[in-house]
Amino acid sequence: MNVLKTTLLSAALALACGAFAAPPAYAVDALELMQSTIDQAPDLSALAEHKVQLVRPPFVHAHDQVAPGAPRLVKFTLPIEEKEIVIDDKGTRMHAMTFGGSIPGPMMVVHEGDYVELKLINLASNSMPHNIDFHAATGALGGGDFTVVSPGEEVTLRWKATRSGTFIYHCAPGGSMTPWHVVQGMHGTIMVLPRDGLKDGDGKPLRYDRAYYVGETDFYIPRDADGNFRSYGSSAESLPDTLATMRTLTPSHIVFNGAVGALTGENAMTAKVGETVLFVHSQANRDTRPHLIGGHGDYVWEEGKFDNAPMKDLETWFIRGGSAGAALYTFLQPGLHVYLNHNLIEAVELGAAGHVQVSGDRWNHDLMTQPAKTGPIRPDTDLSMPVAR
Repeated sequence: MNVLKTTLLSAALALACGAFAAPPAYAVDALELMQSTIDQAPDLSALAEHKVQLVRPPFVHAHDQVAPGAPRLVKFTLPIEEKEIVIDDKGTRMHAMTFGGSIPGPMMVVHEGDYVELKLINLASNSMPHNIDFHAATGALGGGDFTVVSPGEEVTLRWKATRSGTFIYHCAPGGSMTPWHVVQGMHGTIMVLPRDGLKDGDGKPLRYDRAYYVGETDFYIPRDADGNFRSYGSSAESLPDTLATMRTLTPSHIVFNGAVGALTGENAMTAKVGETVLFVHSQANRDTRPHLIGGHGDYVWEEGKFDNAPMKDLETWFIRGGSAGAALYTFLQPGLHVYLNHNLIEAVELGAAGHVQVSGDRWNHDLMTQPAKTGPIRPDTDLSMPVAR
């Protein structure tokens, strides 16, 4: 074991506390129990296999909205990559930890009843151990107990998708290492669709023309004595200062998809008038309040659970920290729409905002028009108090 890995493991053990502390002596060792009874695992050889090529957010890999048949064994491969990234237009840098090389990690899509088989690879170039906790999975800390991998190792986890909805996944090494790894970028989402697809509260089928995944992250970049963001030679070097900053509960940045402006301008999400878009929004750590300026949430699953009837016609929806939600909207007007966290300080000052560029050549004047253009106040305009006291 290299020195850095030893240091980080020691730090994880030293910082572990509360619910993440060492289990009592009488606790069941889930990994040992699973491995000793592996002959009892179901034979899935009769199931069709479906290998998926993941894509980086905000895009989502091709998938069926209605299950094409019987449950399948859906296979994913997910490399873990540690790398230095730039997170704003000022050149602020941080040593990120990522699933699939992106923040957030790729969104996976399966159907309820499918089996998920994930090959998790910790690249040899990385410096520390990692794992993965699926909020959609049952047992062994969401798979975290079964997926600890050191640099240069891989592991395969299989679990059954028994509940439909959008669920986050994240790295969970234990103790203070868990929030640290999460706010350094190690989180993503899996969407488990109902086998017969999405429906409204009356059982009517709902479909979407395209889907986008927005992963919101709060970063905690330490500052020097002059108030400037610090840079470090490695993750290990940044750890003490980053933990101290995290404990203030005051993020330096709150961003969509890994950086300020990552979903704006040339990187904006796109749609066409008349298209229905599914927005999946996750926040692995803090609460957030998505809002689409110039649009609405036609159907919204705030808690991300598709067995529950969606709410309708929302202006702003609420995503609890540690969860992912979903919203459907059919675009009715062309032009720029702003998709943001409607804590406006977090959106404007810290970065939690993106764009949706909607194409179309017809403006719906019934929905909105401008009877009088902007100009000087007219002499005949009544300037008496227009609002009764």
